[in-house]
Amino acid sequence: MRKNDIVTVRIEDIGSNGEGIGKIEGYALFIKDAVIGDVVEAKIMKAKKNYAYAKLVNIVTPSEFRVKKPVCPMARSCGGCQIQEMEYGRQLSFKEDKVREKLIRIGGIPEEIVSKAMEPIVGMENPFAYRNKAQFPVGTDRDGRIVAGFYAGRTHSIIPNTRCALGVEVNERILRCVIDFMEEFRISAYHEEEHRGLVRHVLIRYGFRTREIMVCLVINGNGIPHGEVLAERLSGIEGMTSITYSVNRERTNVIMGNEIRLLWGQTYITDVIGDVKYQISPLSFYQVNPVQTEKLYGVAMEYAQLTGEETVWDLYCGIGTISLFLAKKAKQVYGVEIVPQAVLDARMNAKINGIGNVEFFEGKAEKVLPEFGKKYEEEHEGRKYYADVVVVDPPRKGCDEGLLRTIVEMGAKRVVYVSCDPATLSRDLKYLRGEGYEVERVRAVDQFPQTVHVECVVLLSKVQN
Repeated sequence: MRKNDIVTVRIEDIGSNGEGIGKIEGYALFIKDAVIGDVVEAKIMKAKKNYAYAKLVNIVTPSEFRVKKPVCPMARSCGGCQIQEMEYGRQLSFKEDKVREKLIRIGGIPEEIVSKAMEPIVGMENPFAYRNKAQFPVGTDRDGRIVAGFYAGRTHSIIPNTRCALGVEVNERILRCVIDFMEEFRISAYHEEEHRGLVRHVLIRYGFRTREIMVCLVINGNGIPHGEVLAERLSGIEGMTSITYSVNRERTNVIMGNEIRLLWGQTYITDVIGDVKYQISPLSFYQVNPVQTEKLYGVAMEYAQLTGEETVWDLYCGIGTISLFLAKKAKQVYGVEIVPQAVLDARMNAKINGIGNVEFFEGKAEKVLPEFGKKYEEEHEGRKYYADVVVVDPPRKGCDEGLLRTIVEMGAKRVVYVSCDPATLSRDLKYLRGEGYEVERVRAVDQFPQTVHVECVVLLSKVQN
């Protein structure tokens, strides 16, 4: 197989970045915009020894799972919705298969255990307009006009799009207001390569239950000229609660700066999941799909099997989202988080909900837990401390081995692992299974419809010797 060859191939799978995967005599082809079941013509763009990247030239036979007209006309050019052209039911089965395959191949879990443990994926009734957070880069087009939208896949080229099919309707009105303001007062958009211009991004957060709206402009400067005018205009939008700006003057791909300054209203919004209220700042980590988050936490709660007598440790607790859910049915919950602001937010969230059986610690769990255990032994005449349930919800990279070792040393009866990456989840399960735990239940939850990403909850139980 050589560069510029034209080949015809049937798509059998989807890759980690959303590319269709087809094979010719064992040679794998990765083809963007192709979906499972398509027969396509593709042009080889980059050929390696065992695989190649190819460009879709023509769909010879459309898949039975291909939607006739994607909801968003930008689906192919924007990097956000990698599989929007695949029928939603097939998206769900693809994600379920993805979790199953990773557990077996990377986790080394016997197929019979996986088959027994796997439960049906939790999908969405309406898999669009679900995101409560959107970050729009701001730039200029070839004619010098200000645009906002999303980066094209694997680039920093902005695809102008103020009407994202995954976002809420009010986003478009907010962006239009910001762009009109910038044009009227000749406020420049940021130019990444030259590190000049003022407005870098517009962050919008929306409370699905409270209808509260936050707007935060990320700027390459110390202030926004005529900011009071922008605040007056934005504050006229129903639900507007918080207007701030974040100072980020660094040459970096990191979107937010560390400093948040108030322009109008307050520095946070609130939202509700289940019957727990959360205070959310521009820097807070908060699940972007509140409808599915409630279902995700419901699965985690079910797996934790709480009766009101358990002590629970929630590691990577963030602003206390899962901790406060668990505290409703546990005797005591301890949350651990390395980000100082998140710990402050978690404590505030416990306070505004009147939840007293939860305590939050700042630091790495592999340091916090041994120190807590040592203090416990000193206060309880040498009696060893252990947890009934440990809940972990790590970032995409998963848990480091020191944390996994700490979990094992705690001797928890049950471990509930919430994961956003089936590969690192499977790696970590392999470690825990080698240390005396077994996988009991597994359930995927579709937090991110139209994308290749999937959340998963796993229950591990300590094997009795």
